[in-house]
Amino acid sequence: MPSPKRIGMIDFGLFSPKDIRKVSVCKVIWPDTYDDDGFPYSKGLMDPSLGVIDPGLRCKTCGQKSGDCPGHFGHIDLAKPVIHVGFTRLIRKLLRVTCRACGRLLLEPQEIEKFSALEEDPFSAEVVSEKDIKKERSCPHCNEQQLKVNFEKPTTFMEVYVDDGRKVEHKLTPADIRARLERIPSDDLRILGIDASVARPEWTILTVLPVPPVTMRPSIILENGQRSEDDLTHKLVDIIRINQRFKENQDAGAPQLIIEDLWELLQYHVTTYMDNEVAGCPPARHRSGRPLKTISQRLKGKDGRFRGSLSGKRVNFSARTVISPDPNLSVSEVGVPLAIANEMSVPVRVTSHNIEEVRSIVMVGPERPTLRDPCGANYVIRPDKRRIRLHGGSGPLDNRETVAQMIEVGWTIDRQLRDGDIVLFNRQPSLHRMSIMSHRIKIMGDKTFRLNPAVCPPYNADFDGDEMNMHVPQTEEARAEAYLLASVQENILSPRFGGPIIGGIHDHISGIFLLTHMPKWHTKAEVLYLLKHTNIEYLPKPGKIEDGIAYWTNKQVFSLILPKGLNMVYRATSCKNCNECKRELCERDAYIRIEDGELITGTIDKKSVGAFDGAIMNRIIRQHGLERARQYIDDMTQLSIRSIMLIGFSFGIDDEDLSRTEYAQIRDLLDEAEVDVEKRISIYTNGQLEPMPGRTAEETLEMQIMQVLGKARDRTGDIAGRHLGLGNSAVVMAVSGARGSMLNLTQMAGCIGQQSVRGERIVRGYEGRTLPHFKKYDQGAGAHGFIRNSYKSGINPTEFFFHAIGGREGLVDTAVRTSQSGYLQRRLINALQDLKVAYDGTVRTTGGRILQFNYGEDGTDPTKSAFGDPVDVKGIIESVLKEEV
Repeated sequence: MPSPKRIGMIDFGLFSPKDIRKVSVCKVIWPDTYDDDGFPYSKGLMDPSLGVIDPGLRCKTCGQKSGDCPGHFGHIDLAKPVIHVGFTRLIRKLLRVTCRACGRLLLEPQEIEKFSALEEDPFSAEVVSEKDIKKERSCPHCNEQQLKVNFEKPTTFMEVYVDDGRKVEHKLTPADIRARLERIPSDDLRILGIDASVARPEWTILTVLPVPPVTMRPSIILENGQRSEDDLTHKLVDIIRINQRFKENQDAGAPQLIIEDLWELLQYHVTTYMDNEVAGCPPARHRSGRPLKTISQRLKGKDGRFRGSLSGKRVNFSARTVISPDPNLSVSEVGVPLAIANEMSVPVRVTSHNIEEVRSIVMVGPERPTLRDPCGANYVIRPDKRRIRLHGGSGPLDNRETVAQMIEVGWTIDRQLRDGDIVLFNRQPSLHRMSIMSHRIKIMGDKTFRLNPAVCPPYNADFDGDEMNMHVPQTEEARAEAYLLASVQENILSPRFGGPIIGGIHDHISGIFLLTHMPKWHTKAEVLYLLKHTNIEYLPKPGKIEDGIAYWTNKQVFSLILPKGLNMVYRATSCKNCNECKRELCERDAYIRIEDGELITGTIDKKSVGAFDGAIMNRIIRQHGLERARQYIDDMTQLSIRSIMLIGFSFGIDDEDLSRTEYAQIRDLLDEAEVDVEKRISIYTNGQLEPMPGRTAEETLEMQIMQVLGKARDRTGDIAGRHLGLGNSAVVMAVSGARGSMLNLTQMAGCIGQQSVRGERIVRGYEGRTLPHFKKYDQGAGAHGFIRNSYKSGINPTEFFFHAIGGREGLVDTAVRTSQSGYLQRRLINALQDLKVAYDGTVRTTGGRILQFNYGEDGTDPTKSAFGDPVDVKGIIESVLKEEV
């Protein structure tokens, strides 16, 4: 076995004409590809020595058949040199900084010596830039007068000089430019950061064009039997044809004008062959009008070779379908349709321990009819890598029994998925690492992936038609890695802020709030219903027994899902909005108090169990570990949805109804506000409005109007909120933090309020007014986007227009922000991708350069922090107090 080699260095350079001819196996002279019999022409673009793609043919160079021949380069000798369009900036720079006669750098000899001494590291960036070289009128070495060099896209260079007071432009041909670049000494190139041993500048002017192997540009046979050639082959045909015409005209002594036209045409074809999206150059097109995809287009961009085929690509063993909710699944599970489970497979190596099990799996075959049936296998792979496809049914193709008997130790089978297999689950866009996590599968009916709603926040998923991807790891190592690093319970804490990102959402929060708010008593039947599907093993002693019936408090029921030894005290966010209970009870219930896993006081809301907040879960993770936290999430979600089903929770159009008294109060309040606005406008028109510091009188008026109308809308909300109270489902959702806010309720029941564009009242529209329905220069509330109606009462046509204007801004903003943040994130990731935390705690680049002496300047891993604090101070204080007690 050869000894392992270590790469010392890599040089990136250019192929010289000599190198191109050296690697070439064939000089291509004919533009033709295949003859009438379908055989490739010798010395043509499909010459068999360039490689073969047709079955049955052998490569003339390596003797291999189509699947094994890697392909070989050929070459075209160009009639005249042409410029490589990828190096025009370099050529322009070199022409401007070197002498047109002797080729030396336009620097004094002592300056050249100084720069040569500075350049010690052969891998350092260029030492001299174009700015360092003063625009010399004459060469310091040969006194040749220098001319200004202009560049016109894509490949035109011109020297500018003055003759008899007239400005004259002389076009430099590629041959002239090549001659000038050949004169530049290697030592002077070294100062510019160019290593002449791997890249001489004259090699950027092509005299020989490499022809890529046939394997790189295969032709395909269409349904009608005709061959369709690759875009690169089309371009090469154009280049060879023009090259031939050029040579014939040159040999025949054609006029200079024709020669120049053909030279420009050859330059155009070589340019579009290299890059078909050059500025100032019309793209080469197919007969259909489609622009050709040439070399540059194959490499760059989202669908190019690097991003489209290497960094990310289409993969096997993946499935994609719509997601739908299933709250009865654990957060660490995913429901997979039977059709997908039958198609996906996991390789199982046959050993002496599992051979009988494998044989029984093979006997099931590829068609598992129902969920209850054991999994089957799709393929059997022999030790020589030959695959045997299994066929089920009772027909002549059925080979299950035969193959099962053949199986020996060392064979492999592709087993179908079964309950408990580990898969990776992903939703795009993948913006953080929790966008892809591992779940254990549960095979289910129907056609969608099933997901517990509590695990939606890290994926940013909802069930309005979202699709997700499932990937099946194919090796034991991959499965172990997925389970230990990417499983849901390992990612409950966000690496961004160190708090939980998975937790209760929407009806989980509403349900747990309704369960724990105000003292309630439950019978044994109700308690057992509430705790169904949780991991609770026994019931505690009842809180009271009346008339021989045992009752448990709502707080006792919630306490059953908490681990023993949990101690917490903190203020709930919801109690400040509570107007239902007596004041002294509210004071007592405003603080959530948990002692040894028992909820003593407090109403559980978003702050306690919500995703991104989850104070209780955060403490469970710190004290009892991630697996216990996962169990708590499953129990809490089950308890909450059963609570909301037991108590009842609905929302209808009449939940926004107020009484006549409230509507009269709101009407009077809005009338007052509009009168106040009119008053302020008249003060402004009379010139008596005193401007605020740093503001004009007009700006001051606008701010005052916005303030008055904003206050009026908020007060209508207060009126509506007082009437509706905690008996209203929308209020429950807003108060508990489940969804929405009191502002939404204000707009539904009271008044929609001022519509704004860029934080100001709506002012654009017609000349002097927003809509033709208002008088010119009317500055009143209604004329500039104030909607006094509510969503319940319905809005009039002008209000509808203003509402649409305000809504449009939000939609455009969202679309613009999404694309900008996506591009910004991509740039940031590319900038940071080679950084790593070394074992000594420093942050370094791959080259070993230190960027931070201590990771994040404080050495704290955000995942291990407590909401950003390096130490969980609250937890420590509470555990110390508990010990003292």
